[in-house]
Amino acid sequence: MKIVLASQSPRRRQLLGQMGLEFTTKSPEIDEDAFQGLQAQELVQTLSREKARWIAGQVDPDAIVIGADTVVVRDGVILGKPADEAQAEAMLASLSGRDHQVCTGVTVCRGDKLVTQVEVTQVTFRSLTAQEIHQYVSTGEPMDKAGAYGIQGLGGLLVAGIRGDYSNVVGLPVCRLGRMLLDFGVDCLALAGR
Repeated sequence: MKIVLASQSPRRRQLLGQMGLEFTTKSPEIDEDAFQGLQAQELVQTLSREKARWIAGQVDPDAIVIGADTVVVRDGVILGKPADEAQAEAMLASLSGRDHQVCTGVTVCRGDKLVTQVEVTQVTFRSLTAQEIHQYVSTGEPMDKAGAYGIQGLGGLLVAGIRGDYSNVVGLPVCRLGRMLLDFGVDCLALAGR
C-alpha cells in the first residue's frame, strides 16, 4: 500500500517514520494565504484537507495521502511562523508564563474517501526573561516554526508543561493519526510486528 505525506517537514517525516510506515513525500502547491481569516481549528482542518486533496490529484488514486497543518493559538490569536527575529521575540514574550494551544488538522484520503480531524494540545510556558528570549531566537531555531518555538529542540527548555499529545506540538498527532489510518486498513502496530 502506497502512502504519501503531503509535506516536506522534517519533523512530520520523522514522526510518520516512528509510526513504522514506509512512505514518500510530496509538497502541495496551495496558497495558504487564501485561507487566512478562519478561526484556528477551521483553518488547520481546511489547510490539511486542501494539501491532501492537491497531492491526491497528483498520485495513484489507490494511494493513501496524509495532509497536516499546525498553528499555535494564544487568546484566539493565531501565531504563525515569524517573519523576522523581532517578530519571533515578540511572539515568545507573548507566550512567556502563559498557556496556549497547538492545533493540528490532519486529513487522510484515498480515492473518494476523505477524513479530517483536529487535535488540540495545551502548552504552558515558564516565565522567560528578555535575555533568554533573545538567546533562544539567536539560535535560529524559532524562525521556521509556528509560534516561534520547537518543543523537540531547544524550545523544550521554555515549556513548563503540556496537556495532551506531545507529538501534536511537534507537528503531527501520532495517536490520532494511527486511529484514523485504521479506517483505511492500515494498522501501524500490526505492520511493526512483521
